[in-house]
Amino acid sequence: MNVHTPKVALAPDREEAERALETLRNWAASAAPEEVAQLDPRVSRLLPSDSLSNYPPLSRHYPDAFQADADYRRTLPDLQNGPASLIRGAQRQIQHVGISDFRLPIRYHTREGHERGEGPGSDLHLETSVTGTVSLEAGKKGINMSRLMRTFYRRAEETFSFEVIEAALDDYKADLESLDARIQMRFSFPMKVDSLRSGLQGYQYYDIALELNESNGVRKKMLHLDYVYSSTCPCSLELSEHARQFRGQLATPHSQRSIARVSVELLPHMPCLWFEDLIEMCREAVPTETQVMVKREDEQAFAELNAANPIFVEDAARLFCERLRSDPRIGDFRIIASHQESLHSHDAVSVLVEGATFETESLDPRLFHTLGRHG
Repeated sequence: MNVHTPKVALAPDREEAERALETLRNWAASAAPEEVAQLDPRVSRLLPSDSLSNYPPLSRHYPDAFQADADYRRTLPDLQNGPASLIRGAQRQIQHVGISDFRLPIRYHTREGHERGEGPGSDLHLETSVTGTVSLEAGKKGINMSRLMRTFYRRAEETFSFEVIEAALDDYKADLESLDARIQMRFSFPMKVDSLRSGLQGYQYYDIALELNESNGVRKKMLHLDYVYSSTCPCSLELSEHARQFRGQLATPHSQRSIARVSVELLPHMPCLWFEDLIEMCREAVPTETQVMVKREDEQAFAELNAANPIFVEDAARLFCERLRSDPRIGDFRIIASHQESLHSHDAVSVLVEGATFETESLDPRLFHTLGRHG
């Protein structure tokens, strides 16, 4: 019969632990790296820094001359393309995964250059922010993000009409074996505008985005424009005139800088809808666009133009809608208007959607905060 005393069952004391540690160090110092790793790779951490470890001595100098050939690249780990067993979280499809806001210069045609037949010499090189995403199937770990950028750079020397964006989207799908894909390009487009009376000219800059979306085998092309204008409150205008007429009291109606984000679907097999075309449609609908070059006669003219076109935010949305509906090149569209009040501490906003393309049951909580001019 075996008898265990209480002392045997006790944990080893510090002295015993130190003796065991010394034994382990002595053994590891003379053992092969493979033996140390087989026992426990953490044992190598017990050795002095200049002693044997599980890895060969590591260089601390950058190898300028090293070349990564095909054989070497094949040895590199690729966790994003690993098996489904590496997936963390729920194995569910992801609708959008990719990169946002990488920048490069892109060439764009202008309507004026096209009409004059000037060719590439009239193109504009504009800094462009690109967002590219694809869908990711439930059983795939991830995508190679750099492929999205490489795809765009392969096309960067071409003028980015929608046809070229479509070619880039085809590359996305082929490279990443994805079902759906999306590309959006944002840039600031310069356009010369005349002053109202003085004959001066200046450049107005318009925030524009091109979007190509393929979902369930259907491709849609979309154009987004931020149009900035002045809105004079009709109620305030009438009240100011009432004070003048009945009390001889000088009063001014309140007006404010306002912005409309106009998003349109471009119908296939139709003539080109130029950026300038959409800008001019907005100007025809709401002519009180903010001014660039202004002398005194222009400032007076702008006051008169505002008085001739007082609008509530509801009026603005409907006026834009009326003009967009008259152009056969435009399918579905959405208008988001924000009048950034000078009377109130809050803004007045409206959203008008025509067609299913831009319909949504939920709005981004910070959507209206993005309708502003910054910088």
